[in-house]
Amino acid sequence: MAEAAQAQGAKKTFHLEIVTPDKQFFIGEAEALVLPALDGSLGVEAGHEPIATAVVPGDLRFRQSGEWTYAVVGQGLTEIMPDRVMVLVSAAERPEDIDLKRAEAARERAEERLKQKLSIRDYYNSKAALARAMARLKAARRRNPK
Repeated sequence: MAEAAQAQGAKKTFHLEIVTPDKQFFIGEAEALVLPALDGSLGVEAGHEPIATAVVPGDLRFRQSGEWTYAVVGQGLTEIMPDRVMVLVSAAERPEDIDLKRAEAARERAEERLKQKLSIRDYYNSKAALARAMARLKAARRRNPK
């Protein structure tokens, strides 16, 4: 469908919103979006078929005017329509804004909690915290390899 729409001279961008409980991380037009989904990375361009899917902690990127912008996101949901995409996530931050020491400490705390006898709820919360910390560390290290 995307190819047909572009062949007819349709708009090659879509409206993108990336929103967290604290802030509007990004609102504007985008040419492409790649986000972390349950089955791996999901790519989106204008004219995409409507879909709703879960977002997992990991790397997200979107392209504007040929330039890619990168972010690390927490878990959430996304609604994809042919002309717009809404990404609702627990957290979103640019790799350059990540404090490596703080992210490493969060990873260590999550790993330590997983070694303890936990309730099912605490176990899953610790697994989610570890996934967030690992995603943040991966992005920060890619941005600042030291």
